[in-house]
Amino acid sequence: MSDSSLIIIADTNVLINFLRIDRLDLIARHSYQFVITEHVREEITEHYPVQRQMLQKAIEDSVFTEKAVNALEELELFGRLMREGRIGSGECSAIACAIHGSYKLAIDDKRAIKEARKISAELEILGTQELVVSMILEQLLEVDEADKIKYAWEKEHRFKLKIPSFGDILDSKC
Repeated sequence: MSDSSLIIIADTNVLINFLRIDRLDLIARHSYQFVITEHVREEITEHYPVQRQMLQKAIEDSVFTEKAVNALEELELFGRLMREGRIGSGECSAIACAIHGSYKLAIDDKRAIKEARKISAELEILGTQELVVSMILEQLLEVDEADKIKYAWEKEHRFKLKIPSFGDILDSKC
């Protein structure tokens, strides 16, 4: 793998958001390399049959790199998180991989974020909202297009962000 500062380990919930709107092109063009664990792939394959083929094609097209959780420290952390039973295998593997590799973590699940923060306060965590903002800043999306995506998530996929517009976030950053 390349420079760890340019890698994002993506959890199932973030990937599903982009898969549901068929916008993996945004992830493919992002400046960061997106990596998924085998557990995340398995969750999507098992629970999201419509998105399964899109994910498989994205892996074949190198939009994502798949990584096994197999380093001793990763396995120990993964096992501990699984034994605690608060979060699923995808979240456990993504957290273990991100922490062990000093990668960024893309995740929306609040309970999983809380668990990750207990283990590593330094871990950089990005939710779907922050990823979209980064895509706007990288000029992969215009604000109006990002707002249309936000609206589609809310109306068609029950994923709601607590912002009126991505423009509001960008205005506060300036």
